[in-house]
Amino acid sequence: MANWNDNQSTRSGFGVSPSQTGDLAGRETFDAGLRKHMLSIYNYMASGILLTGIVAMLTASSGLAYTFASGPMMWLVALSPLAIVFAMSFGRNKFSTGTLQLLFWGFAVLMGLSLSTIFLVYTGASIALTFFATAAAFAGLSLFGYTTKKDISGWGSFLIMGVVGLIVASVINIFVGSSVMQMAISFIGVLIFAGLTAYDTQRLKNEYLSVQHLKMSNPGVAAAYPAGKMVIMGALSLYLDFINMFMFMLQFLGSRE
Repeated sequence: MANWNDNQSTRSGFGVSPSQTGDLAGRETFDAGLRKHMLSIYNYMASGILLTGIVAMLTASSGLAYTFASGPMMWLVALSPLAIVFAMSFGRNKFSTGTLQLLFWGFAVLMGLSLSTIFLVYTGASIALTFFATAAAFAGLSLFGYTTKKDISGWGSFLIMGVVGLIVASVINIFVGSSVMQMAISFIGVLIFAGLTAYDTQRLKNEYLSVQHLKMSNPGVAAAYPAGKMVIMGALSLYLDFINMFMFMLQFLGSRE
């Protein structure tokens, strides 16, 4: 992916006037568009996490969480969100913006049902503490990804390999049952999703800048990059980073019932 940084005022052929006044006006408009785009992503992500949290707490308080803790229902609520993620990722070009919105909210609800079981294992106070610690870490890492001038796109392949490694190690530990191995997986998981938070933030920023540059160069392609779809898929990426980092941090900060 091209690395379009904010500092574009001296770049020629960027779709703004070559005069100093035109450059500044174009830069301000461009930056305002970027801020609006990223704010929309964060609003969607935060709304999804809020919905997940509400569903999780209501499910736990109603006693339904015990139903999802074992048996067929456990696999249903565990695998359904994964199916939606794959559907959204591979069908984003086929689905309408409205369909992606419905899938995103449905995903958030199913994640709430799945995460309701953590209230059966950990105290409410430790879950709240871990949530706020994750939120603070996420905010700092995302801010770094947004503001850094360093190109961290090279982290992508390494981090994705790390996620695959985590999945394999977690499956192995289901049979091994090693608490030491589980703590190592959790520690590495926190580091990987911390890196993904910064990486995805910069990726989403660069994606917007690249698409805007393409639209300025060729206005006819605007319909191929709907802003609404970009926002929803961006929110999904950051949501997954947040939730996974939260779950791994809970292994360290959570106090068991």
